[in-house]
Amino acid sequence: MTEHQQDTRTRPAASDEPFDYDAELRRYNEHFRAAARVGPGDRVLDIGCGTGQTTREAASAAVGGSALGVDVSARMLERARRYGSSNVAYEQADAQTHRFEPSGFDLCISRFGTMFFADPVAAFTNIRRALRPGGRLVQLVWQGGDRNEWATAIGQALSALPPAPSDGPDAFSLADPAATEGILTAAGFTDIAFTDVHEPVYYGPDADAALDAVLHLWAVGSRLADLDPEAADEARARLHATLAAHATDEGVLFDSRAWIITARRP
Repeated sequence: MTEHQQDTRTRPAASDEPFDYDAELRRYNEHFRAAARVGPGDRVLDIGCGTGQTTREAASAAVGGSALGVDVSARMLERARRYGSSNVAYEQADAQTHRFEPSGFDLCISRFGTMFFADPVAAFTNIRRALRPGGRLVQLVWQGGDRNEWATAIGQALSALPPAPSDGPDAFSLADPAATEGILTAAGFTDIAFTDVHEPVYYGPDADAALDAVLHLWAVGSRLADLDPEAADEARARLHATLAAHATDEGVLFDSRAWIITARRP
């Protein structure tokens, strides 16, 4: 199985009650905040902000500064705007091409929001231009699929399903440090560094809740609909059994590894 076959997941799909992506990544957030080191006067750009948790946390630290969260999902931004403050703003935009204010930010952060760029060199070049000279980039990205149990275990449980549609890079597009350093260097960044982060991800309090999460994140519903009813029931049961096998006193947990990547605009 290739990494792409193991993980057909992309950005969380929009729905009336989106999957709690913040809960899934709660063990990572402390590492991410520490790496970001948001200062009290910083102007922060948050790429792929989703429902805005990381933007709000940045704004809280940047008490005399500001935080702008951008995302392509209007529905996620609608939820983000429910919990605003005076120094937070949100904008629906594609960070690959959006015309940010040149040198308008001291810091750009992204929690798993930069892996899906169709042209990563162009995208990171655009982000670099938005940073002031000396400005920092801090991003959290997944390591390879073989280092993420949620990808291998759930991917195996779903292996009988028709492949999910793919319209671009997958969640592991920045997993290779050498390749990613090359992208960032080509985009004009320097002082590039990688820090290993090893934490479990949380899929819900029990197997039933985790099943709902996976159905949401992995576009499983439409793929099950392509099977005959008996095969669909078998696939759903196999997935539920995999999730139940990972149930703990703290909920359904899967092992995972990510990189915190830091870089600087010269």
